[in-house]
Amino acid sequence: MAKNWYVDVILPLPLPQFYTYSIPNSMADRISAGMRVIVSFGKKKLYAALIYRIHQQAPEKYQTKEILQLIDDEPIVNASQLKFWEWIANYYMCTVGEVMKAALPSALKMESDTYVGKTDIEDINPTDNEQVILHLLSSKKKLTIQDIVSKVDFKNPMGVIKSLLNKQALSITEEIENEYQPKVEQYISLSPEFRNNDALSQLLDSMKRAPAQQRLILGLLSMAENQSEMLNTRISKKDIAEKIDVSTGVLATLIQKGILIQEEQTVSRLTDNTDETYNPATLNQAQELAYKQIQEQFNTHNVVLLHGVTSSGKTEIYIHLIQNAINQGKQVLYLLPEIALTAQIINRLRKIFGNRVGIYHSKFNDSQRVETYNGVLATSTNPTKFDIILGVRSSAFLPYQNLGLIIVDEEHENTYKQYNPAPRYNARDAAIVLASIHNAKVLLGTATPAVESYFNARMGKYGLIELTERYRGIELPEIVIVDVADARKRKQMKSHFSDKLLTEIETALNRNEQIILFQNRRGFAPFIECAECGWVPHCEHCDVTLTYHKSSNQLVCHYCGYSYQQPTQCLACGSTNMQTKGFGTEKVEDELKIFFPDAVIERVDLDSTRSRTAYERIISDFESRKINILIGTQMITKGLDFDNVSLVGILNADNMLNFPDFRAFERSYQLMSQVSGRAGRKGKRGRVIIQTSQPKHPIIQQITATDYLELYASQLEERKKFHYPPFYRLISISLKHKDRELLNQVAEFMAKGLRHNMGENVLGPEPPLIGRVQGLYIMNILVKIGREQPIARIKELITYYATNLKQRKELYALTVSIDVDPQ
Repeated sequence: MAKNWYVDVILPLPLPQFYTYSIPNSMADRISAGMRVIVSFGKKKLYAALIYRIHQQAPEKYQTKEILQLIDDEPIVNASQLKFWEWIANYYMCTVGEVMKAALPSALKMESDTYVGKTDIEDINPTDNEQVILHLLSSKKKLTIQDIVSKVDFKNPMGVIKSLLNKQALSITEEIENEYQPKVEQYISLSPEFRNNDALSQLLDSMKRAPAQQRLILGLLSMAENQSEMLNTRISKKDIAEKIDVSTGVLATLIQKGILIQEEQTVSRLTDNTDETYNPATLNQAQELAYKQIQEQFNTHNVVLLHGVTSSGKTEIYIHLIQNAINQGKQVLYLLPEIALTAQIINRLRKIFGNRVGIYHSKFNDSQRVETYNGVLATSTNPTKFDIILGVRSSAFLPYQNLGLIIVDEEHENTYKQYNPAPRYNARDAAIVLASIHNAKVLLGTATPAVESYFNARMGKYGLIELTERYRGIELPEIVIVDVADARKRKQMKSHFSDKLLTEIETALNRNEQIILFQNRRGFAPFIECAECGWVPHCEHCDVTLTYHKSSNQLVCHYCGYSYQQPTQCLACGSTNMQTKGFGTEKVEDELKIFFPDAVIERVDLDSTRSRTAYERIISDFESRKINILIGTQMITKGLDFDNVSLVGILNADNMLNFPDFRAFERSYQLMSQVSGRAGRKGKRGRVIIQTSQPKHPIIQQITATDYLELYASQLEERKKFHYPPFYRLISISLKHKDRELLNQVAEFMAKGLRHNMGENVLGPEPPLIGRVQGLYIMNILVKIGREQPIARIKELITYYATNLKQRKELYALTVSIDVDPQ
């Protein structure tokens, strides 16, 4: 008797194991690893699961269910991806299901909805609330439970639905739908019988009494791109409606008569580049030398760090490396730390590589992301459309077949790290593993390397190339330090601006030059305070003050979104003397408009750029010099290139320097160096004004001298002494629960158990800076692991404690989050 065949599947759920299903005979010859199938999991729920492997070993502990439906004709996930997913899950201590959820576009992850419908049973004597739900379902055949809850205005609708189910007046079904549908457009063309000159002439002659029909035919022919193909041209119905002045009725009549043919055609949602492409620019002597050195280093190292000062022309070197890779038939992944950066870079890449470049990030809708995913995926019916992918961290999960090069631009950026939800991966480090799976090379590029990356390069693990000249010999900007404590004493401050900064802004505006101002805090003011009693509004759900946003007159929690209108009087003493404290980008914009009423001022932060087009518009307007002053958070510090910026102002260096984190000095140096690099990028030397009350601070001095090596040496010495990376690895464990006392007990128990095995390298438990978020109290434990210690054994120990805690009945609501290599 022949053995049955089974599949192990990955479900998009945080499950610690694969689940096995049996293959129906009808699917046996069509199924393979990497395809999606619909399966039932739990009592009724349906999911699109991914086949991990096919085998003939039936599970011993449970009876298998059959696969319900095969979704794909060919695999959508390849073997290299599955290998990468397993590494992510193992290294970052999460499940493969959580990796799957992060890796696939939402539209490819299907989950059933629970639908409620009426039965034929009517004699049930319904209550008033039951009657409301039955009436809702009379007009609709079925509704999801969420739909019903949102449409009724009485309490406990779930209880009413349950009552109706008990009376058998309602039935429940689970239905799953494919969220991705290809975009279809209607195209119009001449019927074949009129696709010759004689027949067409006769047709037009016969339309002399129908001028609208004649105008439509002539208009259709005139829209042909190629005159030789005029008779065979196909034009979209949408274009005809926009460009030919006839009614839709005229078009319908010609289709009905058989003179025109209407056909459906699948079209892309992605924007095509129709502009002419150009060869890459010629590299200058320093760039050419760096390019050759990178190629040489790739012979002996899989990873090379390009340490090039700001405006040294690193992007042009990247373009030549990309050209070289695709000439060899390889794919290239170009990683960026922020969606914001893709707007400028994509224009440069498409001028050279045209439609071979695909973009992948979260500002695209689900269907656009699926089309990019499919554009990278190579199948027997769908050759790879994109040789080059430009994207943020999630683009590491695309289905590359022949990856040859990964470029990680601004490799030091902490936005490469995913925080929540799991997997909490670092895209820079994951890219190195992804490259090793594909036998590809990795180039890390930055003006301010992460201490760990520079350490690896200095120790010989990575290749190292230094690019110390700015492009075309442009000088590094002059850095001016303004002591704001002294300026206040001398009455040389106007609000948050020193007289020096305001004078320099005015000078730059008079020369028609542009200015960038950096303040790493959004909103109008971090908090408001009663001048009489000192009362400050706090979030109801988090241990944090509410940020004041003037544009909406709202106090907003930046952690959970809780908000309410700004109170007109103190809720503690009734005083109306409420004052704003501190300042954010919104306040900077507001006050600058008073100082410089004729200047065009824009702001770049999370509030002003929530849509993809909003950011692109602001950057485009600044590039074309329609904006005089650009104010922003760290979104403006990274890799943007503006040739008319002569002045950069850093309004408050102290809030970065004083942050309680072992990376605070490194990050301060990186942020201030990067934003300084925006000044004087083409044509003349720029100027940077840094406002601080600590002008003698070592980091301020190192930035003034552009002395990265001094920063690196001091940080390395400190980290070796106190057991931090690159000498020790870190794992952060975060425990959350609504009961503070219970949480403290549990955290202490876990820390004590880990300390018993690892000694003094376990720190905590301690509450973080914000000790309660979204109603949950938080306690953190930090584990330091020496390079010689068995990290796999320590991970097993942490997993053991986390799993056992969550299995205790009284701790069912406990959340344990594990973050490997926290940033």
